[in-house]
Amino acid sequence: MAWKKLLIPLAAVPVVLLLAYGFWTDPRSIPSPLVEKPAPDFRLTLLDGSAVSLRSYLGKPVVLNFWASWCYPACYEEAPHLEAAWRAYRDRGLAVLGVAIQDTEASAREFAQKFNFTFPNGLDPGSKISIDFGVYGVPETFFIDRQGRIAAKHVGALSPGALDGQIRGLLARP
Repeated sequence: MAWKKLLIPLAAVPVVLLLAYGFWTDPRSIPSPLVEKPAPDFRLTLLDGSAVSLRSYLGKPVVLNFWASWCYPACYEEAPHLEAAWRAYRDRGLAVLGVAIQDTEASAREFAQKFNFTFPNGLDPGSKISIDFGVYGVPETFFIDRQGRIAAKHVGALSPGALDGQIRGLLARP
């Protein structure tokens, strides 16, 4: 009979351990099996009607950002930082590429115009690109080195400091 009294506290132990794990982990830290692997190539039709492939950026570090016009406030918070980073680092060879997912062309265009995007942006119809990259939601950003390998992944809105740190790391890689 005494062992039955121990069942309730023992049953609570896994729950307490799971909660403790949740409190000590970063919810934005979603590991990607793609880090340090070649980035999946894709062809993207840009909002201006032209097209680009990721392979065409080989030899340049790339900031690949997945966003959506309906992603508020995170995508709205990071959009000006992406444009500022593009303007600050493009002369050093950095490429920034935006991919709007689960969005309409009209809404994506309006978003890009609102933030005066001058870096290439396009739509991911059918979500093939985002599926290939294992995107969970928006915003998500992949940092791709000159050899076309994914150096890092960031989930959530990028702060200017986090974005700058990742770009500096990319530029320092051979």
